[in-house]
Amino acid sequence: MLIPIRHENMSARRWPVITFALIAINMVVFLGTFQNLEQQQKQIGQLKLRILMLAVTHPELNLSSDAQEIVDTVKRQVPAEWERLAKTHAVTRIPATEDLEHENTQEEPQQDTQALQSEMDSLSAQLQQARVNSIADKYAFVPAHPTAVSYLTANFLHGGWLHLIGNMWFLWLAGFVLEDFWGRYLYTAFYLIAGVAALQFHAWLNTGSIVPTLGASGAVAALMGAFLVRFPKMKIEMLWWAIARFRFKAAAYWLLPAWLFMELFYGSLGQATGVAHWAHVGGFVFGALAALGLRYSGLEQKANQKIEQELTLQSDPEIQQASDMIDKGQLDMAETVLNGYLARKPSADACNLLLHVHQQRQDHAARSEVLAKLCEVHAKAGEHELAWSSYEEFLNAGSKNLSPAAWIEICRVAEKLQRYDRCLTEYEKLLNAYPADRQSIVAQIGAARLCLKKLNRPEKALEFFQAAERSPVPHLDWEQSITAGIREAKAALGQTARSAAASSGQD
Repeated sequence: MLIPIRHENMSARRWPVITFALIAINMVVFLGTFQNLEQQQKQIGQLKLRILMLAVTHPELNLSSDAQEIVDTVKRQVPAEWERLAKTHAVTRIPATEDLEHENTQEEPQQDTQALQSEMDSLSAQLQQARVNSIADKYAFVPAHPTAVSYLTANFLHGGWLHLIGNMWFLWLAGFVLEDFWGRYLYTAFYLIAGVAALQFHAWLNTGSIVPTLGASGAVAALMGAFLVRFPKMKIEMLWWAIARFRFKAAAYWLLPAWLFMELFYGSLGQATGVAHWAHVGGFVFGALAALGLRYSGLEQKANQKIEQELTLQSDPEIQQASDMIDKGQLDMAETVLNGYLARKPSADACNLLLHVHQQRQDHAARSEVLAKLCEVHAKAGEHELAWSSYEEFLNAGSKNLSPAAWIEICRVAEKLQRYDRCLTEYEKLLNAYPADRQSIVAQIGAARLCLKKLNRPEKALEFFQAAERSPVPHLDWEQSITAGIREAKAALGQTARSAAASSGQD
């Protein structure tokens, strides 16, 4: 059994109160409903089984609408088994020849049929009454006849301790980091809508099913899809319980798609597993698409800016003063305060407030300058995702070139996020924009190391090292590193050539 233990980012800027609240609500609902839910489902299951046995052994009996729905569902889901049982019982019910000579042969079957019909009617009435009192029939999601409230309530019901604990653990791992990234309002809306989407997807692929569906797994699967989109490079620590409790780490970009593939496989088996796999698939796909939409709509960035502002208001009186000035429309005074603050102390909070000032003025040039500063602030603070998000916003605003120092920081961020091809592109853009700047040497060496260590392109690495060696920009302090890099790149090229020759000889 594979169990996720933790991921690389197990910290947040503030308490994940919505995630805690969702877990608490699920726990309270479970404790308040589980015992009754289990008893009710057992009773309903026994009534359904008795109705099915009567219907298959005595097809002449009249069925209520509820009983007919149960029979039709079984015929639709396992038609071969139904036909086999029907034929078996048809053979056993053929009267013996000598029975036809008795006087009561017509009267006794009629009396039996009446008794059986009374039993069927009684069972149908008991089933109807049990469903009226059933938590599952009221609040779980039934694809054949869903109710509006069940799209919400089904996400907070669970059928057992393992079901609950598994869902809550995944909710915690994926949820709190997304809440920190999106903010509480956006995160809450996403979670609730995701639950609805997952159930609807399940209904589309299980049309006519009368099996109640319950659990938070559809909404949690949506969080996993969003996690994949927003943090694809983040490594997740896994525990393989079956093999001596072996631990390993895997990036989200292959671990989560592997999980989705398994859900698709089990979903294709139908309802044989007793798990709503298509709800998981629907939730995951919805979560991934919704995360992409939030990313490119700008809502994600706005939510982040608001979080930063709220955190700042709680920690720094000077930032609080600037925020009050903005609320009063005193934009010039707020700008003066914030620029003075930034001159003394790099601050994402001050940058975000300045962005708000320039946004109100529609001063796009000044806004681009602040976004460039924000990229550098986040990068130096080790907030790689936020730094990259700010850089993308900088580019989307129509800006092109950061300062050389800030650009180097962004290149390093891209490398830490394992976006190696994009990192190389940024190094090359920096070199084209600032060929005579001191940072061009840093960019050439950084690009060469990237090609050599990560991209397996020693020929390109050699080009960068040799370009740095020929550069007119003074680089005596880098001379030793450049010489060593050229030697290493040539050795890697020689090894590649030998491997190619050996492979050609074998062919």
